[in-house]
Amino acid sequence: MTQPRKNVVVVGGGTAGWMVASAIAKLLPHAASVELIESAEIGIVGVGEATLPHLRAFIQTLGLDEAEFMAATHATYKLGIEFRDFGKPGDVYLHPFGVFGQPLNGVPFLHWWLRMHAQGRGGEIAEYSVANVMAVQQRFAVPAADPTTLLSTYGYAYQFDATKFGPFLRGFAEKRGVTRTEGRIVTVDRDGESGDVAAVVLESGARVEGDLFVDCSGFRSLLLGDALGEEWEDWSHWLPCDRATALPCASPRGEIEPVTRATAMAAGWRWRIPLQHRVGNGYVYSSAHLSDDAASDAILAAVDGEPLAEPRMLRFRAGRRKRSWSHNVVAIGLASGFLEPLESTSIYLAQAAITQLLDLFPIGPIEDADRDAFNTQIDYEYDRIRDFLILHYHASTRDDSEFWRYVRHMPIPDSLAEKIELFRRAGRIQRYSRGLFFEPSWIAVMIGQGIIPQAWDQRVDAANPGELGQALDRLRGQIAREVATLPGHRAALGLSA
Repeated sequence: MTQPRKNVVVVGGGTAGWMVASAIAKLLPHAASVELIESAEIGIVGVGEATLPHLRAFIQTLGLDEAEFMAATHATYKLGIEFRDFGKPGDVYLHPFGVFGQPLNGVPFLHWWLRMHAQGRGGEIAEYSVANVMAVQQRFAVPAADPTTLLSTYGYAYQFDATKFGPFLRGFAEKRGVTRTEGRIVTVDRDGESGDVAAVVLESGARVEGDLFVDCSGFRSLLLGDALGEEWEDWSHWLPCDRATALPCASPRGEIEPVTRATAMAAGWRWRIPLQHRVGNGYVYSSAHLSDDAASDAILAAVDGEPLAEPRMLRFRAGRRKRSWSHNVVAIGLASGFLEPLESTSIYLAQAAITQLLDLFPIGPIEDADRDAFNTQIDYEYDRIRDFLILHYHASTRDDSEFWRYVRHMPIPDSLAEKIELFRRAGRIQRYSRGLFFEPSWIAVMIGQGIIPQAWDQRVDAANPGELGQALDRLRGQIAREVATLPGHRAALGLSA
């Protein structure tokens, strides 16, 4: 039986708002009409310039042309995130978008490498990641379609101008029937019986009614937080960075690095994100350990190109709402929660919420089962990412500032402590089917920050060590040779040298 179309009201534009509007307009045109309310007076946060490979699937699902998207947002390719000075000063490792080596006889590659590593052979595990070797050589090519080749064993994401992505999607969404309404919301009207949001009232006096409201109002969380009073779960005791100062600079000459870089600083870390037309920089820090002026001075001193603006300071806190879907309001993006951009997860979290909303989009009246399923999945996403971010801090051996001493010795969630102990003892990664970051990601960060397993899968010991060493040498050599045939990053982007 055909149900009447639902009136969906998206509160807030920016990346999250226009992603929601675009997805519903493209995939549920028969089930919903979409009106998006935003005010040109309210700026875009715009520090989420780095993404994860999942965004490629979103772009493909919408049917967007990748080249057109990249040109509109001045995007570059991204093979992973390079971490500097996190384990200890001088350390450098990459969290690559791809696997390490290949399993053999049902045993993960990590365990074969661990046996050779214990004998001082086999090189670094990074040499068995195609994405890592490509990043080091600053090369890029789209992964091969043939799944049997080494050049199919990696993925890629984008680094782009976040202030351009929302407007790009706006054009797409409006062509598919999304209505954009300019204005500030001054009042939220709720139904006296159900507590649902019935309408929002604009500064102009206009009243916008809806069946389902999607809160993309950013940190303010206008509907879920302010109007519905949904409780906030604070994680700042685990993730104490609560501010960032952002600064764009001119691009240096030479090749464009196909990676986002995170460099540990005295009170947090700084990012470097190379785009086609400039480089995005920022210092994420704890205000309890560093003043705003000192943070601005530090980022100005650290950039490797001419500053293109004054440093811009942002305030935030780590955590999430207890529920992201309450009554007839779904919060997506910063209105739902915030985790610092150490692993470029902000846009992913919005995308994951959009995917869940599409999966659970109510056919008739909104049911508790819809809300519960949505909230359970979003909780998993936030909790997995939270633990992974804490790992980067807690696994450090730095002892050169009050900030690093705090995060190194602070109590951590039991869920993370169990993961670290299991890996340290036996080289195993807890497997799970929901949430972000699987085995290669945990391996990259743990080994990159000096957590080396004390043992390996006992099946590995049945192999002849000489033959095993030769096999690993061959694999390293093959990866190096194949990567050397690929074009540089600039050439892959079609840019002049």
